[in-house]
Amino acid sequence: MSNRERNKKILLELVKQPENRECADCGAPDPDWASYRLGVFVCLHCSGFHRSLSSRVKSIKLDFWEDDLVQFMKSNGNARARALYEKAVPVYYYRPQKEDYDVLREQWIRAKYERMEFTGETKYPPLSYTTGFYEGMLWKKGKESLQFLKRKFVLSEREFTLSYYNKDDESKGPKAVISIKDLNATFQPEKIGHPHGLQLTYQQDNHTRNLYVFHNNAEEIVTWYNAIRAARYVYLKTAYPTGSDEELIPKITRNYLKEGYMEKTGPLQKEPFRRRWFILDSQNRKLLYFKDQLDAEELGVIFIGTERNGYSVRECVPKYARGNKWKFGIMVETPERQFVFMCEQERERNEWLGTLKQVLSRPMAPQDYTTEANIRHKR
Repeated sequence: MSNRERNKKILLELVKQPENRECADCGAPDPDWASYRLGVFVCLHCSGFHRSLSSRVKSIKLDFWEDDLVQFMKSNGNARARALYEKAVPVYYYRPQKEDYDVLREQWIRAKYERMEFTGETKYPPLSYTTGFYEGMLWKKGKESLQFLKRKFVLSEREFTLSYYNKDDESKGPKAVISIKDLNATFQPEKIGHPHGLQLTYQQDNHTRNLYVFHNNAEEIVTWYNAIRAARYVYLKTAYPTGSDEELIPKITRNYLKEGYMEKTGPLQKEPFRRRWFILDSQNRKLLYFKDQLDAEELGVIFIGTERNGYSVRECVPKYARGNKWKFGIMVETPERQFVFMCEQERERNEWLGTLKQVLSRPMAPQDYTTEANIRHKR
């Protein structure tokens, strides 16, 4: 057996070990690349970020590996690297997964291996997401226009608020003061049209409001994201003092279960179908709809309870939808009324049905009954 074949066999055996079976950075299964500077096994996607850091990566299967590099990989591996480079990751810091956007994955890799933020040795200057206070400029979309304007944002963990100013003159006070209590941050690059686009969602006057922001610097926008997560974590620890980290961390920020356009008719089901942008917030059991995907405020919200509580979802063929270009119907039934939607493609309808049924099948928590009552009262 040649050295090339022997070394390839050794690497393939190493990557089968439990600690090396997933990408060291995003958790993707069966990594087939490795950084021979850091001693970690990574997936193809993350290997590209490592290459940009000069981490010196090779394909396990396709490249030639010298004996000393194979020995280095044997002496290291993902578990050993994690003990060093992830020694002091704050519990609220977002660890990207394989399906996450590039901006999150790249900055996680840079934070670990380039900036060495989690080795426990960084003392000064303090990291932005650990201080409880952060301020800076973000590009924010106007409420009534598609234009993005530079605005100052201030995050205060002590006040549990996120504020932003419309003008450079701060003497007039902030344009808005947003409570951390209901704030959610989620990356939305396609929707916003920028690779670092971030959507901030919150409650105001019993309505859901959206802000769309970005920063041209990837490190800066991810810092904002984790600073918001840090403030949210402290708030949740205050609001739910007996809650464990296992319970609270999934509540810090969340991605929405599904988003997209459907057509909606009125309560009589005879009204014209109008296209609306829908967001399924599974954590809060809300199906929100907007006139368009970048609208600042919802047009309406539908609570999704359980079948036991009088809710259901199914396919339908609406009587008054004949001649409609979108032909794949969904009926959502609540104790108060029926909602009828139309999807353009059968695949879209099936995805909506699957995600809605996923929410329906989950038992309601005590706070869900409060959300349900608030939505009924709003109507």
